[in-house]
Amino acid sequence: MQKIDSHQHFWIFNAERDNWITDEMSVIKKDFLPQQLKTILAENDFDGCVTVQSDQSENENIFQLINAEENNFVKGVVGWVDLQAEDVKERLAYYSQFKKMKGFRHVLQGEAKRDLMLKPEFLRGIEALQEYNFTYDILIFPDQLKFTEEFVVKFPNQKFVIDHLAKPYIKGKEITDPMNTAWKKDMQQVSKYENVFCKISGFVTEANIKNWKEEDFIPYFDVVVESFGINRIMFGSDWPVCLTGAEYSTIVNILKKYFSSFTQNEKDQFFGTNAINFYNL
Repeated sequence: MQKIDSHQHFWIFNAERDNWITDEMSVIKKDFLPQQLKTILAENDFDGCVTVQSDQSENENIFQLINAEENNFVKGVVGWVDLQAEDVKERLAYYSQFKKMKGFRHVLQGEAKRDLMLKPEFLRGIEALQEYNFTYDILIFPDQLKFTEEFVVKFPNQKFVIDHLAKPYIKGKEITDPMNTAWKKDMQQVSKYENVFCKISGFVTEANIKNWKEEDFIPYFDVVVESFGINRIMFGSDWPVCLTGAEYSTIVNILKKYFSSFTQNEKDQFFGTNAINFYNL
C-alpha cells in the first residue's frame, strides 16, 4: 500500500503575494521546495504527495506542474482557475493534457461574499470540472458550511473534498461551544453526500499553535471519522504551514496514535488508498 500525503504546498516566498503569512507564522516566511519535502516524506515512510495551490493564479499551476514533472513523488497537483470566467471550459481543456493536474481549488474562506460558491457563474465553473474528471477542494471556514450542502447537492457526480476539517474553532473553545456544535451539525449534514470527502489536515493551525495538546483534537477527529466513515477521509500534513505549530513527524504521530486501534486495512485507506482513489493517482 502506498502512503500519500494528500495536502501540502511548495512556494518560493514572496512577501507581497504571500501576505496571508502573518508575523506569528514567520517560521514559514521562506522557500519550501520539493527536495526538502522528499527527505521528510522518506523519513516518515510516505511514498508521495498531492501539492495544492497557495496562490490564486495560473502562474501557480505552471510552477506546481513543473515541480510534479521533475519529482516523481509529487503524484498530483490541485491548481487554480477562475471558475467564474467565461472561458473556464477552454482553460480546463488546456489543463486536461497534464496527467498530474488532478483538480482545482478556490480560496473561498477569504471571500467577502460568504456564499460565493452559490453564484451562478461559480456553479457553471464547477459543472465544467466534471467534463474533465477534475476534483474540487472545498476550502472554507465553518460559517460557510451552511451553504455547502446546497452547493454539493447540485453536483452528485462531482468529487469534492473538504480541506482541513472545515477549520473548526479549536483555539480557546470546547467542542461543546455553540460555534463548534454548529460546525458538528453542518459537517454531519454535508457528510451525507457520498461524493464528499474530508481531509484530516490543518488542525494544529486552528488550535493554539504555541500551546496545543493532543487531546484538543480528538473530539474533532471523532466527528469527522464518525460522519464520513473510513472510506471518505484522508491524511494531509498541510506542510509547510503545519510547521507554525508542529513538525511533520508530530502531525503524522498524532494521527497514527488516533488510528492505532483501527484495522490495518482501515489505516491503509486513511493514509493512502482513499487519496489515490479520490485524486486518481
